[in-house]
Amino acid sequence: MGPLEGVKIVEFAGIGPGPHSCMLLADMGASVVRVDRAGNVGKPGAVPDMFNNLTRGRPNIALDLKNPEGVETALKMCESADIVIEGFRPGVLERLGLGPDVLMARNPALVVGRMTGWGQTGPVSHTAGHDINYISLSGALSCIGPVDGPPTPPLNLVGDFGGGSLYLAMGVLAAYISAKTTGKGQVVDTSMVEGSASLMMGMYGALAAGLWKEDQRGYNRLDGGAHYYGVFETSDKRHISIGSIEPQFYALLKEKTGLGDDDLYPQGDRDKWPENRAKLAEVFKTKTRQEWVDLMEDSDVCFGAVLTMSEAMEHPHNVARESFIELDGYKQPAPAPRFTGTPTSVSMGATAPGQHTRETLVAWGFNAAEVARLEATGAVKQA
Repeated sequence: MGPLEGVKIVEFAGIGPGPHSCMLLADMGASVVRVDRAGNVGKPGAVPDMFNNLTRGRPNIALDLKNPEGVETALKMCESADIVIEGFRPGVLERLGLGPDVLMARNPALVVGRMTGWGQTGPVSHTAGHDINYISLSGALSCIGPVDGPPTPPLNLVGDFGGGSLYLAMGVLAAYISAKTTGKGQVVDTSMVEGSASLMMGMYGALAAGLWKEDQRGYNRLDGGAHYYGVFETSDKRHISIGSIEPQFYALLKEKTGLGDDDLYPQGDRDKWPENRAKLAEVFKTKTRQEWVDLMEDSDVCFGAVLTMSEAMEHPHNVARESFIELDGYKQPAPAPRFTGTPTSVSMGATAPGQHTRETLVAWGFNAAEVARLEATGAVKQA
């Protein structure tokens, strides 16, 4: 079920944004097959297979792509696919004999989504990197962190998942719509540098307008500089977040904290923001996090308790919306977004390399004898 029911996707296994993007597409109903390396069958991963929930929702087959018959197996699958997604370094897919030209010669309407940090071209496109490096080059990392310290990596949310996975999913779906109309597929070159820069669009606009001071982190409205937009410690050493940007919400913040016009300098006086922040910090330390929740959560202050992941799964709002599901014996985020006409669901939990090789190849048009022969040659492997 889901809005992408009937869309067939071949995913060449990678890490980070590629698997996350394919998980999203599978959550939305696409029929995705994860093609893993035969050498990974039975090999312990960094995370135990059952907890590697980025692999959820799609069967896993294992191919030896150094074996000509393994490559031919992959080619046959791609012939009947709508989308192929890969996250190798530039040139690797071509060296395997599975480059876009080869794939699209067999399947002209095929969309090939390519996920890299730097992009397929450019002076450093051949080098290794991770999320932290890509968001360094896009200007995003420089804007995140404390005033008196180095930039702070925002987990791997901005590069891998925000600038990578989401742009990849959007890109391949846009290309898929085009292919359904024109009959012609295309390559989608997704770069985490460019995706994370795109996420920074508003900040780049503010910079051009002279409204963003990039040589002084903690001076700007959204980087912790504004006293009305930030995180504060409570008396029990927990934290709350405040985002009272609009005047009416700021007025409510002052009311809820008991601060009047005589206590705080005008909201827009940037030079006085540090003093205003110090005053708010002093007030927020007078109550526990729960006391501030009781006072502010059901209001328009623009307030949130800073929850741990374990707390988030149990928050009444998230419980009421069933924002987390139980799968494989533990809780994890539910599919997002939601659709009223084609509701999403998770077809299976996390998978292991080669777990579904035989049954999936049969489902994709290989007969049982052919699968047995491929297995005997080492071209495919069943866990």
